[in-house]
Amino acid sequence: MSSPSARRSGGRAARKALRAGPLSDDIRPIRPGMEGGTFRPLSDAEILRIHNAALEALETIGLADAPPSGVEILTKAGAILGDDGRLRFPRSVVEDTLAIAAKSISLHGRDPRNDMKLSGNCVHYGTAGAAVSMVDVDGRNYRDSTVQDLHDAARIADQLENIHFLQRPMVCRDIADNCEMDLNSIYACCSGTTKHVGVSFTEPGFVKPAIEMLHMIAGGEDKWRERPFVSNSNCFVVPPMKFATESCEVMEECVRAGMPVLLLSAGMAGATAPSTVAGAIVQATAECLAGLVYVNAIKPGHPAIMGTWPLGLDLRTGAMSVGSGEQALLTSGCAQMHHFYGLPGGAAAGASDAKLPDMQAGWEQMCSNVTAGLAGVNMVYEAAGMHASLLGFCFESLILGDDLIGQAQRVVRGIEVTDETLALDQIASVCLGGPGHYLGTAQTLSRMQADYVYPKLGDRTSPKEWAENGKPDLIANATARKIEMLAKPSQAAFDPQLDAQIRTAFNIHLKR
Repeated sequence: MSSPSARRSGGRAARKALRAGPLSDDIRPIRPGMEGGTFRPLSDAEILRIHNAALEALETIGLADAPPSGVEILTKAGAILGDDGRLRFPRSVVEDTLAIAAKSISLHGRDPRNDMKLSGNCVHYGTAGAAVSMVDVDGRNYRDSTVQDLHDAARIADQLENIHFLQRPMVCRDIADNCEMDLNSIYACCSGTTKHVGVSFTEPGFVKPAIEMLHMIAGGEDKWRERPFVSNSNCFVVPPMKFATESCEVMEECVRAGMPVLLLSAGMAGATAPSTVAGAIVQATAECLAGLVYVNAIKPGHPAIMGTWPLGLDLRTGAMSVGSGEQALLTSGCAQMHHFYGLPGGAAAGASDAKLPDMQAGWEQMCSNVTAGLAGVNMVYEAAGMHASLLGFCFESLILGDDLIGQAQRVVRGIEVTDETLALDQIASVCLGGPGHYLGTAQTLSRMQADYVYPKLGDRTSPKEWAENGKPDLIANATARKIEMLAKPSQAAFDPQLDAQIRTAFNIHLKR
């Protein structure tokens, strides 16, 4: 017969092994699309004031620099072209658009299990950005990002449970030709993950060959249009209140090709947007409503995301401050505007101004990721891996971000108050003749998986155990996990025959 201590040790080992394994969907404590919306920094009256200010800005100030095609599309929809070249939007035009705009959209993955439903307060976390450098944690250096880095980021994100989508987090600086860079970005991302992918296009002429590639990957135009698994992140405006001419032409091509669009307004508070939080939200809201009119004038009800993405600024230096408390408020306030209109929305959170995945990065990333989730942002962009005010991307930080976002999602899930969770029967059983503690009770064991989120790399050992384990270093462990993850073949790799066809049709820079 085994000793009691052996039985207890075996029980602990079994429970530890159970926690380390993947959970079935029915008992996962967190999952994509959980509902936030409990954090509301703006009152209903303040939301209405921002709404009215945005409509007034559209009606009296308008936007400049629309391409000729955009002028034609928008004036047919009711916008008014002034002698100063600015397009102004009567309130009725915006209201008519809001009546027909898609209120709920699906962003598909190549694997349907990775589909995301964007509506209400449902929250999803993922990457984004256009970092030009990679963070080398070993040498504490920055280097140019490459197409291999982009592919590796996709492969890592594909294996991280709490990264729900991959919007291209860095540019391929080793590809000089912009068209080839755009096409290779699609290839690198889609061959690395079956989660939804977001990409950008440098010029409108690059959209057609990209769509041809996506038709090949999907198995035909009909299959692509049925389940578009790549969306266009489109900076259609150059704040303040100007259309980005070429990006608008890109947007037109993407809409006609059936590609979902993120309408991205990224003004910097104090530089290209008002310095006040409320003013920056007003401008971003106005610009995105103009974009919404644009998209729906091309194709009513086309899937479009309100990408109100105002960014913080350190007014002492003029440097971006994406890790600030102000950024958390900007993003959360924008989420409330999305909900006010009943539209799918996305905003930036989880990025850091820190240069390395250190304590500063931790507090900055957690602050805005938690508030964005609690505010109910449908798509939380930049949620993991981004450093140096969006200039650097870090694989180790992406991996650690999976743990961080797991804890953020647990906060979003909140507190369930039911007869079972109030636990009066447990309290009575334990206190009245029971063992005097809740360790090992049936209720504790039954809920330890469904209620609690356990970090994969976060260290919760005692100082004694930590020393006995060799004083493990968090970053070193993340690097080891990175190496382990990249040693595995990509689960999203294309069929060899399809891959050969793509490589024949396009100049693919990524090595086989």
